Parts: sequence; structure tokens; C-alpha cells
Amino acid sequence: MAGSDVDEQLQELVDRQLAKGRVHNILVGIQSGDGRVDIGAAAGHADASGTVAMTYDTPYYLASITKMYTATVTMKLAASGEIALEAPISAYLDKELIEGIHVVNGIDHGGRITVSQLLDQTSGLADYFEGKSKGGVSLVENLRYSRDRKLAIEDVLAIVRQIPPKFAPGDTKAHYSDTNYALLGAIIAAVTGGTVSDNFEQRIFKPLGLADTHVFDHTRRHPQPAALYDKNRPVEIPLAMSSFDADGGVVSTVTESLRFLRAFFGGELLAEDQLAFMTRRWRRIVFPLRYGVGLMRFELPRLVSPLKAPPELIGHSGATGSFAFYNPKRDIYLAGTMNQMDKPSRPFQLMMRMIRLLD
Repeated sequence: MAGSDVDEQLQELVDRQLAKGRVHNILVGIQSGDGRVDIGAAAGHADASGTVAMTYDTPYYLASITKMYTATVTMKLAASGEIALEAPISAYLDKELIEGIHVVNGIDHGGRITVSQLLDQTSGLADYFEGKSKGGVSLVENLRYSRDRKLAIEDVLAIVRQIPPKFAPGDTKAHYSDTNYALLGAIIAAVTGGTVSDNFEQRIFKPLGLADTHVFDHTRRHPQPAALYDKNRPVEIPLAMSSFDADGGVVSTVTESLRFLRAFFGGELLAEDQLAFMTRRWRRIVFPLRYGVGLMRFELPRLVSPLKAPPELIGHSGATGSFAFYNPKRDIYLAGTMNQMDKPSRPFQLMMRMIRLLD
């Protein structure tokens, strides 16, 4: 429920985003904790040929929002005693797999990285997705041009060995790295004997009734997610998207992404002390973002908006222009996507405008 004027303003907002160029399709949804606000809007075309209209029910790639799901499963396994958060990853993964992935001053720290350091991005591991070796090209740059490839965990770590780590594992610094969550996926599979997809299905999707949410697999039949773009160029990478199961592979809808957010922050998935653990400390990764455990915190300084404090947002964004955040002060949930890889700040600018509509 919401006033028709707010619904219309939200639709006008997404239409204006589309008209600016370099946004070819867009989906957004807003819900309040008390249920008084529940509105959404869509614009553009779901396919690159421009024949299928974008609707509120169109599925889309969550990209790195997936890390919230991976962190949730890891915390559940920790609660059941199947994973120890302070245990080294060598307790769960073969020595040969992780050998040489984190060498600083001739010392290989890979085996002593803890599960907790993967979760909160304090391992110092190089990022296989955006990182690049000297004179090399990053994986994401190749993917922007649809240079598609399948990546097993062995391929991910082969890339990592070519890129210097940022620092020795510790708890003072944070470096955002998709490698951390790719390794968490490998640990989940090793501990449970099931795939990341199986674990998400059993521990999150089914309990929450998320019938339209799944881990992308190009070999399985599912409704096609909305087309991705880099500027005005369609990006077609089904093999890569099928590889990013734990760090970026979930596909969902706005409705079900909001359902997950409400369950996550509302205590349906994790105990209160677990959620407190995930939000107890925020380390800077890149201004104005800080990282907790599987969560980003976005908060601009007061000087940016001297008359009114900028809203705090907790959740996650993705490289595809996806976003899923909670604003605690207003008890507002925001989710959606712009399906555009060219500018990571786009979703945050959009969310600020969405919240201002409610104000």
C-alpha cells in the first residue's frame, strides 16, 4: 500500500533514469517494515533485442548480493557446529588447493586464513574478479566484452596466485575480494557434501518460500534474467555467471529479494546474536562503504547533507547494478537492479532518490 502519487513518482524516477542513457532496463521495489509502503516500478526491456518489456516480476542477477546468502549459510553451519569461524581454512580445504594463494615476503599465509577472515574481508587475498597481475587484464574487463569462460575454484585460485595479496591476514584492515566468498563456497561444499546451490535451496530458498530464486546455471531451464550491459554494449556471459555460485551467482526477483531482506534483518534466518556478530564492526573498503560480515554499510558524512542526516543503509550491492539494503531508522527495505556494469555508484544514487520520495 502507498499513495498513488508516490507510486507515480517512483515510476517517473525509473523512467528518468532510463532516459539519461546507459540504463537499458531497471527494476526497483520499496517496502516498509509496517507494511504501509509496498511499491515498485520497472522500465525498459528485459532482452537485448528490445522485444520483451521489463516487468516487476522479471528475474535478475543479484551478483554480489549473493554474499549475504553465503554468509547466512556459513553462520548457520557455524551454529550447528559444522564450521568453526576461527578455524583455518586448511581444516576444510585440501593443502594442494590453497597452496601459494597468499604469499607475503616469502611466507605462505594461505593455510592459516580463518573462515571469519573470509567472511569479513580481512584475509588480504587478491580479488580474482577485479584484480590483475602486472601488465595483465582483469577478469571483469574481459567479461565486459563478453569474453566468457567457466571457472572452477581451481581456476579462481590460479588467477589469485598471479596477483600479489594486499596484506597479511589480520583483523585491522579490509580488502573487498570475491576470492574470499569463492573459498567460502568451497568450504560449504566440502563440509556438507552438497553444492552451494543445494545449501541455498535447503537453508534459505525453501524455508522462505522463494520459488523464483535460484543459483544461475546455464544448463538448467529457468526464466532468462534481464539482460546485462556495459554502457551500451550487451554483456553475455552465461558460463561465468554459472561459476559465481557463492560470490555472485543468485538470480531472484524484486519481490523475493525484499522477502529475503526482511527475513534476514527480522530474525527468521539467524539468531539475534549472530546478526549482532555480523554487524558489530565495520571496516572501510572504499568510501563511503564499510564491510561487516557479508554486509556493506553505506553512510555519507553529515557535511554532504548538513540540514538532514544522510540515511544509513545496510545490505549489499552488486557489480551488475543490483542492490538490496535496509534503512534501520526509517524501517525501509530497498531492492532492485539497473543491470549496468559501468558505474558502481549508480544504485546508491538511485536509492537516495527513492528514500527522498518517501520523505
